[in-house]
Amino acid sequence: MFIAITEFENLDSDDIQHYTTIASVIDYLMIRTPMSQQQLINWMNRLIQAGFPKNKIIIHSHIIVLEQCHLSAIHFREADTRIKDFKKSHPHIQISMSTHHEESVKQAQALNLDFILFSHIFRTNSKPNQPPRTKSEIDKALQYSIPTVALGGVNEQTLNDLPKGFDGIAGITLFRRKNRETMELLRERWNEYQI
Repeated sequence: MFIAITEFENLDSDDIQHYTTIASVIDYLMIRTPMSQQQLINWMNRLIQAGFPKNKIIIHSHIIVLEQCHLSAIHFREADTRIKDFKKSHPHIQISMSTHHEESVKQAQALNLDFILFSHIFRTNSKPNQPPRTKSEIDKALQYSIPTVALGGVNEQTLNDLPKGFDGIAGITLFRRKNRETMELLRERWNEYQI
């Protein structure tokens, strides 16, 4: 599973062009932005009109945007208090959650969520003062049966050091500054990782 995450900024036409170009190589695009609700809805409508598959869009935390754009997937922060009730009232919606600790992984599995992001795996530029998860923490997270996607510092070089057992990779920079051909090569590397 390849999940591209938007940069936390106002999204524009360049972003639409980029993500539409790599749409065939990624499984999902997680949209996480400080844009106002209406700006976000307008941008998403433009993204879909440009040909990006609606079923590949995951909205981050915005329930109203999910409903108004008729999306089928939402992602929540770790321990978001809305998850349990939302899952009960929207059983047809794909729900994922960010996790950083074994207890959150256990909670996500108990809630029967579709998958989790577990972070961060390697050092990242976005969180330079936070140490990555230890091998022990990663091993504990991967013992659960919920599909687990690695986030944080994963790139072409660190993929070789990624502990076995992850069901996918997610990232911002990993998918942002790449063309489709580079992404296809990364997909080949990922397929080798899974063997």
